[in-house]
Amino acid sequence: MSTSEPGHGAPNHVGPVLEANDDALAVVTAIRQSNAGVVVENRGSYLRVMVPGRCEVTCRAIESALGRPFRLPGDLEAMMPSFTGRLTVTEDKAVWAFR
Repeated sequence: MSTSEPGHGAPNHVGPVLEANDDALAVVTAIRQSNAGVVVENRGSYLRVMVPGRCEVTCRAIESALGRPFRLPGDLEAMMPSFTGRLTVTEDKAVWAFR
């Protein structure tokens, strides 16, 4: 997994870059429900999710959007080749933020 420094994408935005598939769409749905100002750039094979300042998503919200169990951090790491910001992830939630 690689990290990108803030400044890639929209200024002052953080968040994941996800491989475009149904699971990623569920993660995007959960992120939209939990954060304000979400911008998603569809790049065909991947989705760049950008949220001003701080992006948080819970495992419960992803599971609700997906309709089945989702494992953090494993399932997220498998679909996220990159991200912007500093990532903190537990079994319950993922948070991307500036340092």
